[in-house]
Amino acid sequence: MAVVSMKELLETGVHFGHRPQRWNPKMKSYIFTERNRVHIIDLQQTIAALNIAYRLIQETVAAGGAVLFVGTKHQAQETIAYEAQRCEMPYVNQRWLGGTLTNWRTIRKRIDYLLNLEARRDRGDFERLTKKEALGLERQIEKLNIRLGGIREMRDIPDILFITDVQREATAVKEANKLKIPIIAMVDTNCDPDPIDYLIPANDDAIRAIKLITSKMADAVLEGIAQRKGQEPEAIEVEEIGIEDEKYLSAATLARLKELTFEEDEGEAKAEPTAEAESEPESAEEPDEIVDEPAVETAQVEEAIEEPATENAEGQEA
Repeated sequence: MAVVSMKELLETGVHFGHRPQRWNPKMKSYIFTERNRVHIIDLQQTIAALNIAYRLIQETVAAGGAVLFVGTKHQAQETIAYEAQRCEMPYVNQRWLGGTLTNWRTIRKRIDYLLNLEARRDRGDFERLTKKEALGLERQIEKLNIRLGGIREMRDIPDILFITDVQREATAVKEANKLKIPIIAMVDTNCDPDPIDYLIPANDDAIRAIKLITSKMADAVLEGIAQRKGQEPEAIEVEEIGIEDEKYLSAATLARLKELTFEEDEGEAKAEPTAEAESEPESAEEPDEIVDEPAVETAQVEEAIEEPATENAEGQEA
């Protein structure tokens, strides 16, 4: 079943390309015809490409991967932010910072600096500073949030890039190709399709067209997350929590915790025999009842012991 219908693509204007004077000859195989001096994109190929991209994102996210949404042009900024936040994935909708992927360590340090400033502000540390210093730090937080707010939760390089405009995001395309990160992109008739791994022939200028395709990619992410949660057993979640806790504990504390755990195990092992002894049947109390019975006379007991010995002696004489 197709991810999107032909009617939806036509209504949102996905099929409109650029004028023939601006076309890229490498996109010739994706052009259906020319009408009113405008190239018309073959929507059959668009539907097939959307299905492939949808399955790829779904499988990648289900396996624990992440998708970075990129769209810095004015028509795509709001849509990229909304859809990425809806599926809880990182995004870049302002200027792409050079080295966001190839120099990720430095970018991550700036994100940590931003988080540190916000933590200081929330603790009330800015109130102890002068008004000028506090205002300067507030402006730094605002500026860093504009540039890095979309990727502040991204802990590592993404597994897939989704791009709405290949020409405008040329730097992002180069960095992804250098790191061999798969790219899914909307490619118009004036773009070069060679650097793109999974291209979607589509109009990358219309707001409704960008919104439609981006929403389908976000739906694929949500399906992958649901599939991943359904496959993870509860035991794995408990184990992951333990691993996260160990990051914040020192070696001495971890050793002490292991010793305490070992001592508790020994205490439980010693407590088990006591519990078994307490749970024995009431037959163990029978001697008390026997003591209450009338005692047998000593003479009768001696006679009972001597009689079998006499019988054994008579049997030997016979």
